[in-house]
Amino acid sequence: MEDILTKATADGVRIYALSTTNLVREAAQKHGCSHLASAALGRAMSGALLLAAMMKDGERISLRLKGGGPLGEVVADAEGGSVRGYVENPDAFLPLKEDGKLDVGGGVGQGNIIVTRYLQNAEPFTGYCELADGEIASDLTKYLYVSEQTPSSVALGVLVDKDGQVTAAGGFFIQAMPGCADEVLAKLEENVSLTPYVTQLLEIGYTPAKMIEILGRGLDVDIKESLPLQFKCRCSRDRILAALGALDKKALTELAQDEVTEAHCQFCNTTYSFMQQEMQKLLTAK
Repeated sequence: MEDILTKATADGVRIYALSTTNLVREAAQKHGCSHLASAALGRAMSGALLLAAMMKDGERISLRLKGGGPLGEVVADAEGGSVRGYVENPDAFLPLKEDGKLDVGGGVGQGNIIVTRYLQNAEPFTGYCELADGEIASDLTKYLYVSEQTPSSVALGVLVDKDGQVTAAGGFFIQAMPGCADEVLAKLEENVSLTPYVTQLLEIGYTPAKMIEILGRGLDVDIKESLPLQFKCRCSRDRILAALGALDKKALTELAQDEVTEAHCQFCNTTYSFMQQEMQKLLTAK
């Protein structure tokens, strides 16, 4: 199934759903993630894409979960249909929970969720609140209610097989718009309670549009659009070189003494190498 995000409305409610299996698998492989880290990173990236879907073109969102668990910080950064992310400790491990599921909440631990919106022609806006349970979907639901006063429901899922391969990933987001009737919210709450896990729906071939139909059954669902999604990092050799060129003269002088200077991008786990002559050229331009 393609990675795709579908937007819809239903009687005064936004319903967004996405499938992110391929991009989560790519990210997990790039970072050498454990089963636990793959699940956490996949949920965070899917959540960031759902939040980014509400923003204008060219605007970006950064999602950070800073907990005290063994995973360390979990970060996802999304703009439009592109997302990138990383886990501070990608090889972290915890035993499975009693129900046989990965203990993402234990991996993240107690701490804060921090969401920064990078807006057009405005200062970035950052909001945060305490984590609900570290499971990421419930943390986002709590954040939207506490920090942005927006009643919402978020569901996220990542299925990882015994070999560590991501076999399903995705999620959905439901948000009431102003004036939404109470009976509509009650119907949606009932629908959500009867809906299987996201990964179960994806495993049997449900597209995001089909997920929305299930979530909105009994309501007047209007599918608006579907967007392709991808794992994509904004880093490049030229951008990294420009960032190095912005360092002060003292720092550049020290770097220019080495035969090779390496710079690493956390988001895509890529290391860039710059020869001594390139660093000396940056120094000369100061």
